[in-house]
Amino acid sequence: MTDWPQLSHAYGSAEDIPALLARIAFEPKPELWNDLWSALCHQGSVYSASFAALPWLADMAGNADRGQAVNALNLAGAIMAGAEQPHGAGDVRTQHSAEIATLLASVNRHLRTATHRTEYIDLLESMLGFEGVAGWSEDLAWGLGNEEFEVSCPGCETDLFIVLGERGFFCTGEDYALSDDSIETRPLRPTSPAGLEGLGRRLHDIALTDGQHDVARLLTFVFGSATCPDCETDFSVADQVTTQA
Repeated sequence: MTDWPQLSHAYGSAEDIPALLARIAFEPKPELWNDLWSALCHQGSVYSASFAALPWLADMAGNADRGQAVNALNLAGAIMAGAEQPHGAGDVRTQHSAEIATLLASVNRHLRTATHRTEYIDLLESMLGFEGVAGWSEDLAWGLGNEEFEVSCPGCETDLFIVLGERGFFCTGEDYALSDDSIETRPLRPTSPAGLEGLGRRLHDIALTDGQHDVARLLTFVFGSATCPDCETDFSVADQVTTQA
């Protein structure tokens, strides 16, 4: 039996969490899920109550309502991405190994049937959170969803934007969203699918298997290379993204 009043979340005692979970199960309104996110994973920070909610989230991930299941998977993935933070919940991966296994099986099922690109990317990131893949379990979806990663140049330490999407595929040190076409850029250099290794190869293969060809193409840029416009240093995009994490 979980002693919720003894646990904490972003705003203090977690004694209010059981009532919130019951409301969501009965009436899955987006604003209630937002309240749960705010309490258990506030701006990426996690708390003892965050991990205590994993059994409920694992059960919800098996819900016949896909929206409910996906919401549960995304929140649980974000919580697990913070497993190494100070949170007072102990060795959460050992304590909640059964729930993590259930969540991982569920996220893999839902990946196979995702049709919307944003949902797919979010679920892919949640999968990495359950697997304990450092860095990418917090940054993959944000970068791909917003069509940019913010990194530092390993040569001169300039803050850079890695842009992937409608504006093109390039690296720049300027705020391209507020600038005209005269900004200084350097084109990104994607890695060929055959040249991908490790996590990049695995994610690319998963996306292709799931019919997510746009995501697979983006990943060749994420695991490709870039050049700093300021100092002309060449660097691995993926290495700098994980360095920032």
